[in-house]
Amino acid sequence: MELELRHLRVLCAIADSGSVGRAAVALGYTQPALSTQLRRIERLLGEGLFVRSSTGVELTAYGAEVVSQAREILSRADALGRRPAGGPPAASGALRLGVTNTPVVPTLLDALRDACPDLAVSVSSVYATGELLALLEAGELDAALGIDYPGLPVRHSAALDHRAVNTVPIFVAIHAGHPLAHRVEVPLEELSRDTWFVASDDGVGWPGAFYDACRAAGFTPAATHEFHVLDQLQSMIARGLGVTAVQPTVRPADGVLVKPLAGDPLWQRLLLLWRRDRVAPPVAEALHHHAVRTYRNLLAQAPHLQKWVTRAYTPAHPQAAVRTDRDRAPAARPSADGSPADGSYAGRAPAARPGPSGDNGPAPLRADGGTTRR
Repeated sequence: MELELRHLRVLCAIADSGSVGRAAVALGYTQPALSTQLRRIERLLGEGLFVRSSTGVELTAYGAEVVSQAREILSRADALGRRPAGGPPAASGALRLGVTNTPVVPTLLDALRDACPDLAVSVSSVYATGELLALLEAGELDAALGIDYPGLPVRHSAALDHRAVNTVPIFVAIHAGHPLAHRVEVPLEELSRDTWFVASDDGVGWPGAFYDACRAAGFTPAATHEFHVLDQLQSMIARGLGVTAVQPTVRPADGVLVKPLAGDPLWQRLLLLWRRDRVAPPVAEALHHHAVRTYRNLLAQAPHLQKWVTRAYTPAHPQAAVRTDRDRAPAARPSADGSPADGSYAGRAPAARPGPSGDNGPAPLRADGGTTRR
């Protein structure tokens, strides 16, 4: 048996529906037949792609990697021959892009300028993902890069669509002279007496997710300041004035250390959202593709994250790659020096939280890259 496009469509249908039974109905299979097909695919790849439960199925970290690559392959296959000879470039026109606080933006704009020179992008910086959603719904933006959290998937009307870019653990930034500076991973509960700088309400789950994690660790922060201007924030942390939760892509300033939290109690997912009536499928595909590649490259340049991955994960099965003809690594797995080959990471599964899974986009929340936990 060799992987075919129909097998990739099966995997995507199961991932999208969260259930083998619902996927079987959508594809016109019987449930036993689709279950048999899935087992054959998993045997071929040498590793499980889904975790079964009483409520359906969830992607494993490796499964998320395979499905992500399957979507890319299917998108490229479906697009073959669509553009008429002499027609306009697929990714062209004007695009109003809203962005939240993410370091992806500068490199993403560079990549889009080179790859899609006929796409005129104007950028608006908006801190809160909730505000980005409101602007999209009102038609004041065409697309946006936002964030959501495990158990709190982003909600929007049928006028919008979304797709995950990557899911990563949230780290902590501390003063280089902090008593826990020598620790490889910092237990959240041991920061209970620290002053915390906490970013303001983003309209989709933060800082609620942070306070939930603190309560689960057995404490409420003794003192907090609401602050999210990163340069000034790092300056205050370097002076020992407090600690803060940070994205793993952050580059620490002098006097600041970025550390993983023991047990990975906090996660976030970067999303691409867009208006269906304003963003053509080729433009959405180009945006997503370049956002994923840009983010993976940023992750690969974060030494504190590379060390975390090297400690926590082992390479995926050597036969597990779903390859494309593109100039890229076959799958995201550590290289000889322990750093990920393309910056794509799988995370330890976040603790279960109440709430719906998935909505219109990838569900449930898992890391979107590909290594396998020891």
